[in-house]
Amino acid sequence: MSDDRKAVKKIKRKNPHLRLVKNDDGKSKGGSGRQDKLRFDRTKRTLIIAGSLLFVLLFLLIGYIYIITNYTVTTVHVEGNIHYTDEEIMEMVMSGAYGDNSLLLALKYRDKGIDDVPFIQTMDVTIEARDTIRISVYEKALAGYIAYLGQYMYFDKDGIVVEASTEKTAGIPQVTGLAFDHVILHEPLPVEKPEVFADILNITQQLDKYDMSADKIYFSPDYQVTLLFGDARVALGNDIYIEEKIMILQGILPNLLGKSGVLDMREFSEDTKSYTFEQD
Repeated sequence: MSDDRKAVKKIKRKNPHLRLVKNDDGKSKGGSGRQDKLRFDRTKRTLIIAGSLLFVLLFLLIGYIYIITNYTVTTVHVEGNIHYTDEEIMEMVMSGAYGDNSLLLALKYRDKGIDDVPFIQTMDVTIEARDTIRISVYEKALAGYIAYLGQYMYFDKDGIVVEASTEKTAGIPQVTGLAFDHVILHEPLPVEKPEVFADILNITQQLDKYDMSADKIYFSPDYQVTLLFGDARVALGNDIYIEEKIMILQGILPNLLGKSGVLDMREFSEDTKSYTFEQD
């Protein structure tokens, strides 16, 4: 009797209810059954995972199609821009992939504006509806500009040069007569009387208040002010009663346009509201 049969008989004596099942080749198939079950479990898990991933991808695809087709911007409101046109502002904000999608724009500009644009402090984007956005432009407070080495150097109320450009900005006057020997971007213009920049901003704001725009603001060596509207010059004198003089100028200016001469308002005062025009 072989050793294997002796071993089987020994096991059966200990456990008479034990049954041994053999393959066709006479070998036990207990281990093979466990392997088949493990393979089945792995296949089942793989199918479940693959199905879940397919469901997620399908859900994302449906969501993507919905967003792309239902949040297309058709109406844009632009406000506060002077230096740039509405179309230029829209191009800045809505550039790049899906730039015409209001939902993606809301995510892109959430809690932040658009900086690092010349002449602009910041731009805020508000989503008013799924097809409508509003772009609010906050431009830098420019007082004027000077011509220097073929460029226009724009400065603020403190005389700090904030931008250099080869283009003129409508509504911002050129300032002449100031003496300086150099210009450095983001630094003040080196003039003898820095207070003059506050006067320039005040004049610019007063002109804007009454819908007037001077071509130039000229300062004499003793800082007397003259406004130039084409060939017509308006001598305002010192900075006293500037607001009152410009308010009265609003009614006079239409009669000056196209003429060449000087409107002298230097003697204007609260008691003596006089002025004269001398034609060239």
